[in-house]
Amino acid sequence: MITEVARAKLNLALHIRARRPDGYHELETLFAFVADGDRLTLSAAEADSFEIVGPFAVALAGESDNLVLRALGAFRRRYGVDAPLAIRLDKRLPVASGIGGGSADAAAALRALARHFDRAFDTPDMLQCGLELGSDVPACLLSRTVRGSGRGETLVPLDGPAGMPVLLVHPGTALSTAAVFAGWRGIDHGPLPDGSVLEVAQRGRNDLQPPAQTLAPVIGECLDLMQRQDGAVLTRMSGSGATCFSLYETAAARNTAAAAIAAARPDWWLLETELV
Repeated sequence: MITEVARAKLNLALHIRARRPDGYHELETLFAFVADGDRLTLSAAEADSFEIVGPFAVALAGESDNLVLRALGAFRRRYGVDAPLAIRLDKRLPVASGIGGGSADAAAALRALARHFDRAFDTPDMLQCGLELGSDVPACLLSRTVRGSGRGETLVPLDGPAGMPVLLVHPGTALSTAAVFAGWRGIDHGPLPDGSVLEVAQRGRNDLQPPAQTLAPVIGECLDLMQRQDGAVLTRMSGSGATCFSLYETAAARNTAAAAIAAARPDWWLLETELV
């Protein structure tokens, strides 16, 4: 049995530069990943099977076009393999939450398939296979700190602050990525700055945060509560939302903040983790 962690993706900064004629957006982003996420297992079987379990499985119940199955189909077509497989997805991350859940799941499936069939997962061919599934899938396939441009598929690996404590908070609102992008006003506020990963993140922004807050004002409440905690070096919404994150210098500061937020809003989802 092969196990892969579909690590939660963070956009430490996300600058939208232009709308493209193909319907996508030209962007610049700083991808980072944390130690935790969904968990995918894959093993040989007599017949194909796919099972979703976990605390957020119900959100995907009845879904006929799961990205894991699309990844399996794309891999089989590209590499000409058809051996039956049993796949199990333990859904631990909120759905439609801006931390790459579906994209990370697809990427974890591709990595597991590559291991099962003795192939490398970080080749240009595999990255192209991932891109066919979604703009964030190539970055999720690598699951390391990278600077992304284009649709997000042109990736430059960076030395990130591995081990830095992170707190993720989701205020319980699912957002449509398409709706949030549609709310972007079309104003280019400039590229990502230069500097270390942390400097770029702190001097950057998330251009999708304003339209996401318009659709879900609770994001503003979440950010305000997180910013009132001590010890954070950066607090921001990730991707198209609604998950927000804070980076901390110490695990103790993160844990104290998590306890305070959990006490104030016990209905919100929290994850105490660290960058990888």
